[in-house]
Amino acid sequence: MSMLGYDDVREAIRTKGRPFSLLLGNGFSMSYAPTIFTYNALHGFIERLDNPVLRALFQVVGTHDFEKVMQQLETFASLCDALGLKGGLKERILEAAEDLKRSLIDAIRALHPEHVYTIPESKCDACAAFLAPYLESGGSLFTTNYDLLLYWVLMRAGLPSVDGFGRDRENEDESAPPEELHYSELRWGRNLEGQNVHYVHGALPLFDTGTEIVKEEYAQDYLLQQIARRIERGEYPVFVTAGNPIQKLTHIRHNPYLQYSYEALAAVEGSLVSFGFNFGEQDLHIVDALKRATKNGKKVTERLWSVYIGAYSEDDARRAADIAEQLKCKVHVFDSKTAPVWG
Repeated sequence: MSMLGYDDVREAIRTKGRPFSLLLGNGFSMSYAPTIFTYNALHGFIERLDNPVLRALFQVVGTHDFEKVMQQLETFASLCDALGLKGGLKERILEAAEDLKRSLIDAIRALHPEHVYTIPESKCDACAAFLAPYLESGGSLFTTNYDLLLYWVLMRAGLPSVDGFGRDRENEDESAPPEELHYSELRWGRNLEGQNVHYVHGALPLFDTGTEIVKEEYAQDYLLQQIARRIERGEYPVFVTAGNPIQKLTHIRHNPYLQYSYEALAAVEGSLVSFGFNFGEQDLHIVDALKRATKNGKKVTERLWSVYIGAYSEDDARRAADIAEQLKCKVHVFDSKTAPVWG
């Protein structure tokens, strides 16, 4: 399979006359700062936990969902009270819960620049120029990353992006003047029409309150500080960390936001370009979504017609060839190193 340059992809977006969507993987963040955004950096902190209770619990529960593990710890602590258990067991459980919160906050801070304006303006502009043609073609942005880079660029560049979040008016008095109006925090589902940004594995600014999916936003402090405060209060971001495809899909199916974004990928139309996404064994659920989008090769207008896979290495190119045999659509491979994502 011959390899294209990114200029060929750009020309296809310009001339094909169909929506082009973009699927971003960890390579998008690594191409900005490879020393910070290492592969599965956030999940890696589980392997480095010093607390034996936490290490054992992650193994026993069989999940990489931090919130579920925290809920288990809280349940165990309550059981200690209810059963009158002595011997310091409850204290060990509470200590493990604090270690988990502190470790998660430390890991998030360690794998990010301090704030959005740490990103040089030239790099932000270059990334915005890379993303814009997809949105302008009527396509969508899909990302499996849960870091803040994409969110930061979209916010700072003012691209025509819609992530589905909006506010509810909370004034009961319909006649209240504009200066007295009160609105809720950003809640998902208020702007579903036209949603063209999907965090397929969740993202750090997204939180599940139990009744709503809400998005943290800038206020007086930087976003990372506000995310840290939410975690300290016992709230956890919506994101899917490392695990096998079945575990990932199970997590996705149990969250309305993740389910909606996954189904949007499975219904993507036109063409799809992937960058920094290696289609490894852990991502078979993404391949399955793309298979569904091709409508099994049926000759219908509303389907996925072609995929352009970015490859960094010969291994990536061989993997792309394997994917081409599975998808019922045209598959091209381009050299990811020729894409000017960050200038």
